[in-house]
Amino acid sequence: MKATRNPLLFQANTRVWLRRLQKPNGRVATLDDLPDAELDALAASGFEWVWMLGVWQTGPAGRAISLSRPEWRREFEQTLPGLSDDDIGGSCFAIRSYSVPRDLGGAAALKRLRRRLADRGLRLLLDFVPNHMALDHPWVTEQPDYFIQGTDDDLARSPENYFRTPEGRVLAHGRDPYFPGWPDTVQLNYGNPAVREAMTLQLKAVAKLCDGVRCDMAMLLLPEVFQRTWGFETGSFWPTAIERVRQAAPGFIFLAEVYWDLEWTLQQQGFDYCYDKRLYDRLQQGAAGPVRDHFRAGLDYQSRLARFLENHDEPRAAAAFPPGRHGAAAILTYLAPGLRFFHQGQAEGWRVRISPHLVRGPDEPVDPALHHFYQELLATLRLPAVRDGDWQLLEAAPAWEGNGSSENFIAFAWNGLDGQRILVAVNFSGQSGQCFLRLPWSDLPGKTHRFRDRLSAAVYDRDGDDLARRGLYLDVPDWHCHVFEVAEAGPVEEIPAA
Repeated sequence: MKATRNPLLFQANTRVWLRRLQKPNGRVATLDDLPDAELDALAASGFEWVWMLGVWQTGPAGRAISLSRPEWRREFEQTLPGLSDDDIGGSCFAIRSYSVPRDLGGAAALKRLRRRLADRGLRLLLDFVPNHMALDHPWVTEQPDYFIQGTDDDLARSPENYFRTPEGRVLAHGRDPYFPGWPDTVQLNYGNPAVREAMTLQLKAVAKLCDGVRCDMAMLLLPEVFQRTWGFETGSFWPTAIERVRQAAPGFIFLAEVYWDLEWTLQQQGFDYCYDKRLYDRLQQGAAGPVRDHFRAGLDYQSRLARFLENHDEPRAAAAFPPGRHGAAAILTYLAPGLRFFHQGQAEGWRVRISPHLVRGPDEPVDPALHHFYQELLATLRLPAVRDGDWQLLEAAPAWEGNGSSENFIAFAWNGLDGQRILVAVNFSGQSGQCFLRLPWSDLPGKTHRFRDRLSAAVYDRDGDDLARRGLYLDVPDWHCHVFEVAEAGPVEEIPAA
């Protein structure tokens, strides 16, 4: 399978997807029941990666926690009117075993799904949760020294961060340095070399079953972060583990969930892609300047960012972004370089975030306008220039003295190996704006150039001499975008003298 420079990834909530396919006779759908037509549609849309969230075995201990927390229950009821206990499966990040449960079809069904995806040019991404395990993971009883130990005083002083096992030991819940522990998990001790070796072997085992992993909260294993959380440093894990996996599985891909401006650090430790949460946050704030500044970073960094507008942790984009800003934010997110990361239901305009503790989601209607917009966007993302071309940030100049609205424009150019040119211009503000956009092409003079907007039926012919001298004049309403295919329209016609 040939990889592109800027691939598309589709995240699916496996348990919820299968529940929607439940058979009339009551038989629970398995991975084998995922329809060929839906896999075909993903491939036809241009996706190269499918992240199947939540295929691993969870346990009764985690589910019991999910059932017993009143504040969680209230959230589940808001998500899913008519909630029953059967709808609560426990967090898919409280993993008891990196094996596929029987009700999803087991290991054989996962192997068949991977083959079905590969037949369509799709690669399989699965979860790897390195920081913690489920409360009832076998290691809790078999290898208790693999986990952070606590004392009776720790438990009394901080019951949200520690728990007592049936054997009487006090162990720590998994957590990050800023929030209380996750009560359905137990924290691995990466200060123990045996843990680093065991988790490397676990990662190598997972790598035999898929083509890449999304690593949950990957920055928690960095020695300096671990020290901030637990008071002592650990040996380094990621560089060695990633190298050993790639020795066994060349081309295996690592995607890091990462925050706190540690993206570059994890890229340097071997990750192919890291979450770009900073861009997402700046788009939500709605100011053009910080977004444009974000795109000034080097391409060696930007091309290894995973750009998203929603995922299972964030609110649905259709609910988080007002209608006008939603489209503008999507154009800026997905027409930047890097991994283009879409979430199941995003293109349909679904508005309800589904907790990873639930195995069923609400039935939601398709938003026709948003669905049409995303179909047009995905068609643009299939263009060779956007998938494999060269990207650059452009500058907008004031349309006339005293008009500061040019500061609200963010613009890119894509140049394909076959000469294809794409121009992206977004007025990322709540007011109309005008500017002259400086174009990067040196062969503009002496010709007419045609700008065909992929987001509308508009076509504009512009004089190349004027484009080279002043730039492309734009007058754009609030939150509106242009995605132009730019091509030579022919020589400039001379106007006869009067």
